[in-house]
Amino acid sequence: MDPTAKYISQKISRTRWRPVPAGLLQQPEVFAAGSWDNESNRVSIWSLGDDDSDTDGEFDEEPRLLCDSEHDGDVTDLQFLDGDRLVSASSSGAVAILKLQPDCQALSLAHVWERAHRYSCDNAPCTAVVCRSPELVSVGEDGRVILYKADQTEVVRVIENADSSTIHAVTFLRTTEVLTVNSIGQLKMWDFRQQSDSPAQILSLTGDRVPLHCVDKHPNQQHIVATGGQDGMLCIWDVRQGNTPFSLIEAHSAEMWEVHFHPSNPNHLFTCSEDGSLLHWETTSGSDMSTLLQRGWNSRVVSHSGVPLAGEDDSVVSSWLAGDSSKNRLEATHMLPSQTLSVNSLDVLEQCLVCGTDGEAVYVHRQLPNFSI
Repeated sequence: MDPTAKYISQKISRTRWRPVPAGLLQQPEVFAAGSWDNESNRVSIWSLGDDDSDTDGEFDEEPRLLCDSEHDGDVTDLQFLDGDRLVSASSSGAVAILKLQPDCQALSLAHVWERAHRYSCDNAPCTAVVCRSPELVSVGEDGRVILYKADQTEVVRVIENADSSTIHAVTFLRTTEVLTVNSIGQLKMWDFRQQSDSPAQILSLTGDRVPLHCVDKHPNQQHIVATGGQDGMLCIWDVRQGNTPFSLIEAHSAEMWEVHFHPSNPNHLFTCSEDGSLLHWETTSGSDMSTLLQRGWNSRVVSHSGVPLAGEDDSVVSSWLAGDSSKNRLEATHMLPSQTLSVNSLDVLEQCLVCGTDGEAVYVHRQLPNFSI
């Protein structure tokens, strides 16, 4: 089933699902989108509308705009803090909290940290934010890592010289730990309990220092991390052992902009790229190669660095770290009907997928094919 496309006359830099209330077995219905490289950039809120489908199970209705708000500078990142608050990152260096009315009919500015990221004589773009309410963390081209609390106007902590190069992305590993990726192929772990401004751990790509653009952690096993970078390679890391990736997988032919584990079914992972493609990756045990080849994609595992450590506390050793490649396969499926301009962002929640492109379109899958939660 092809996704629904909605053309919205703005290049889309970020798409994010509004979280579904915990305990409610429902699909997401509202998403946010941020724009970039336009005369006037905006953060917009969209509804999927009624989920009535026709007799073929196709969802015909395209997303409709609920409200939007002008945004100062490019929207470089967008994250929901909770169901009614959004955090945006700006190319101006600002970090802002936007308040969404309960009926989603209005979006207003609740607070902004102007020039949170800056050089001595100019603004520095804020490149990414990550939220774990009430805390949020931002990173930027200035190499700073900043910790905030949503209900406090003053920043909580600044790691002033966290990096001498651009930090492109950040994710929470645990309550007090974040992981950043930078433009020289490094992952750095930061523990806010430590007073030191030095990273607790550094991991890096070997050989060419390929810039890393995105990072996500496994939702159940925080030591497993996926990254993507300028060369389109998907890297799987085990931060407990070694300082290099566990697996390198040829994924895209150009920059990988985002990578996301499925939040409730992490055997599934999604990546999008400058090459105009969006891929759905699935680890399978005991599948045979013909199944993979029939799906029209031969994902190539370039290298494995070993097998998981023995004596794990984990009840299940993640299939992402399975060393026996004869029993574990990685399948990749193209999720867009044809390659487009750069796919800059994606988000997945329950059985729904949304992505945004430089082709001024948002694509929505309301029922991921061959997928069960």
